[in-house]
Amino acid sequence: MCVAGLPAWAFNKTAVKLLVAEQTVKPGETVWAGLEMKMARGWHTYWRYGGDAGIPTSIEWNLPKGVTAEEIQWPIPRKQVDKISEETTLVTYIYSNVVVLPVRLRIGESVGTGPLEIKGTAKWQECADICVMAQDDVSATLTIGDADKKSAEADEIEEWRKRLPGMASGEQVSVKWEGATNKDNRDVVIEWKTNVAGADFYPFSNADFDVGGLTKDLPGDGEVRLEKTITKSGTNWPTRLAGILVGKAGAAGEFAEEIEAPIGEQGEKGTTGGDVGASNIGKAGPSSLAVMLAFALIGGLILNVMPCVLPVIALKILGFVNQAAEHPRRVRQLGLVYGLGVLASFFALAALAIAAQRAGGVANWGDAIRNPQFQVIITVMITLVALNLFGVFEVTLSGRALGAATTLASRSGFGGAFFNGVLATVLATPCTAPFLGAALAFAFTQPPLVTILVFETVGLGLALPFVVICLEPRLLKFLPKPGAWMERFKVAMGFPMMATAVWLLWVSARGEDDVLWLGLFLVVVAAAAWVWGEFGQRLFRRVPAALGAVALLAFGYFVLLEGQLQWRRPVGAVKEGITWRVWSPEAVDEARREGHPVLVDFTAKSCLNCKFNKARSIEIKPTRKKLKEIGAVAFEADYTYEDPQIGQELRRFNRPGVPLVLVYPKDLSKPPEILPPLFSPSEMLSALAQAAD
Repeated sequence: MCVAGLPAWAFNKTAVKLLVAEQTVKPGETVWAGLEMKMARGWHTYWRYGGDAGIPTSIEWNLPKGVTAEEIQWPIPRKQVDKISEETTLVTYIYSNVVVLPVRLRIGESVGTGPLEIKGTAKWQECADICVMAQDDVSATLTIGDADKKSAEADEIEEWRKRLPGMASGEQVSVKWEGATNKDNRDVVIEWKTNVAGADFYPFSNADFDVGGLTKDLPGDGEVRLEKTITKSGTNWPTRLAGILVGKAGAAGEFAEEIEAPIGEQGEKGTTGGDVGASNIGKAGPSSLAVMLAFALIGGLILNVMPCVLPVIALKILGFVNQAAEHPRRVRQLGLVYGLGVLASFFALAALAIAAQRAGGVANWGDAIRNPQFQVIITVMITLVALNLFGVFEVTLSGRALGAATTLASRSGFGGAFFNGVLATVLATPCTAPFLGAALAFAFTQPPLVTILVFETVGLGLALPFVVICLEPRLLKFLPKPGAWMERFKVAMGFPMMATAVWLLWVSARGEDDVLWLGLFLVVVAAAAWVWGEFGQRLFRRVPAALGAVALLAFGYFVLLEGQLQWRRPVGAVKEGITWRVWSPEAVDEARREGHPVLVDFTAKSCLNCKFNKARSIEIKPTRKKLKEIGAVAFEADYTYEDPQIGQELRRFNRPGVPLVLVYPKDLSKPPEILPPLFSPSEMLSALAQAAD
């Protein structure tokens, strides 16, 4: 069973490797590559459509100039059926043990001879008893030459290519509506003109409708007839159906054919056969929903002992008891009305969440967590929550809003009790808890009923202790007394929130440098929060503090998020940048013999000066333009790990370590220009201009 969207508490359980079918290939040809995924025992990854749960694997490519990658090809998956209850079954489409996902690479005619480094970042969801998001960088070397030569991995890629679905012809498959419409559900019958055993249909994902996991096998005369249930989420019924038809053909084993067929008029109703699947259960699986509801309840309970809630509400509940000391029934009634006030307030918050959800167009948690902009925003939000709990700054309501709530709550009777519940919610909104952050983030991305259920569960957790005390006032003596321990408890709650922020930082990274730039932006956000909290809230210098915080945030946004992270780039798009080749002395000599100036960057992931040079002077538009103008070739020598050849080259130029940037001129008789450890854009451009002479 999978709990989608939970933090990654363990290391990757899947080992990934990039395979290429050719060792040497000519320019202008295509090459098959493959992402090999070896999963630990009991773990699995997902097909292009996970089913009732699961996120498919993706690859973000970083390819040399002139090389392009097509979409991932998907071998036939295994259909997994998990029994949730007597009425509900969860159906997913998975890979286990090992799979190779083939990808076709196209080599441009203009690509020069020599080695090419094919690089990318694979991202996937791996599941066993829990599900975690994982990613790893993959690379392979492909040589461009005058003749084709297969690699040692060619047979493995070819074996998995044989497991790719073929294309069914229009004469082989027809799809027709069947029976009457039942609200948003409607049956279709798929007729497949073949006679195979164990036939089934695996749908492709679609934003406007879901195809349930339940498959009914209908009798057919020498052909396969399958009945599926379609649930629409939009206003119109679909007009086409896409997916793969799967079957077993004797000794030939399992095979599949891909279809995209129009849905025709209603066909003749047949007698239903056995159930080989399960019905669709909606956007959030029961397992993930149950976990988030538990988080919501625990988070609501923890809110009761936060410094912003306990001291005030404890006094209010004591007031209930004093109001009706001689009438215990009256105390119980006031407690229930207080709980009703809390639940009504959280219903109002749920309505706001639903409005925000509709305005943002987020479909579900899986869609949201795959969206890079959402990932960055929620990472910043969780970081701010942790900083708030640590006391770096305070979230306070306006005096007018708090005064109005307090005035209403000061009334006696049922009206006062109800607005005491409202006041509890008002006081709780600036606070949060580690479990509550995940639950509310989940709620914001779910259908309206689920959103309401999560918010009301938080309200139940907040209201429950005081309702129980009102039902039995003698329990009031067990209520924890306000004190300094509450502030320490609040700070302690910040550490789980910070752990969540670290996990989100890892999830949000789309490239090897993204963790650095997003991490630095979070540091800038923390500094801005500190400036506001320390000078604006504690020393009451609000205008200078606000200006300082805004200046820091502007720097972080425009320099780090926009300039370096390029956080708004579409998924799958490669950052604009220099095409780097892998450094070797032989590759540099060959490029110079061909008449190219050469730029070599000796760098390491742990070298901040290297990254400063690259961000300030190398990976900038003027440098990219100049490299293109003079026909220069750029090489990167990565010294992150011990490399004797790079170490020898550093010593040759009297450098104890990186950074070292060299610019070789076209003239083979001239030595390279050695740039300073820290250099300006003008020094970079000047060296390139001289190298072109």
